[in-house]
Amino acid sequence: MKVLVYDQKGSLFELDNPADKTLMQAIRDAGLNITAQCGGCASCATCHVYVDEAWRGKLKPIAETEDAMLDVAEARQENSRLSCQIELSKELDGLIVTLAPGAEF
Repeated sequence: MKVLVYDQKGSLFELDNPADKTLMQAIRDAGLNITAQCGGCASCATCHVYVDEAWRGKLKPIAETEDAMLDVAEARQENSRLSCQIELSKELDGLIVTLAPGAEF
C-alpha cells in the first residue's frame, strides 16, 4: 500500500506500506509536519488534510463529530477531512492528500 502526502510547502512524501490504522498515525509516524494534538479522538482539527478529488468518493462518509470539528478548522474546503478519521485499507492504495494549513506543529 502507498499513500502520497503533500506537506504545507508542496513537497511530496510517499508513505510505503504504512502499518498504521489511520492516515493520521501514518503521517505522524513518518515525521511529517502535523500536530495531531488529540491523538485521533476527533476532538481537534490539527490533523486536517485535503483529500484529492479522485479519492473523495472512496472514503467513508464524514461523521457528524468530524464535520463539527472541521467547522472550526482553519481554511476548511469541500475536500477537507480529519486524517484521524480515515482508516487505511487496501482500497485506499494510492490515496493522495495535502496537509492543511493550521495542522503544522
